[in-house]
Amino acid sequence: MDLIEAARDALDDAHVPYSEYRVGAALRTADGTVYTGCNIENANYSNSLHAEEVALAEAVKDGHREFDRIAVASGVRDGVTPCGMCRQTLAEFAADDLVVVCDEGGGETSEYTLGELLPNTISEGTLDDARGA
Repeated sequence: MDLIEAARDALDDAHVPYSEYRVGAALRTADGTVYTGCNIENANYSNSLHAEEVALAEAVKDGHREFDRIAVASGVRDGVTPCGMCRQTLAEFAADDLVVVCDEGGGETSEYTLGELLPNTISEGTLDDARGA
């Protein structure tokens, strides 16, 4: 199963009573293990979980810290990319060259690197530099 297909399969488990906007993600670790996640909405919107966060949390919980690729799909196949919060969360555990594959529908995808989507990210190095200033 490819990553886009895995992300699409994860859509089935989404809990989206408010937005009705399903998102699924499939994150591949450096050793080839794939973790999936879906969005889980909450009436207090700030407590909602995003698909990318759910997939990453499962992988980290299992001890993974190296990732090479993530695919993201929405129910409407609109080329959704990870939001800013998810980009920053991914950047905590993945390098700038993490490939982000976005489902455009009709068999089409768009690909970016995390560095393209989130240039000049806040990192441990950024914080270390700020402490030294």
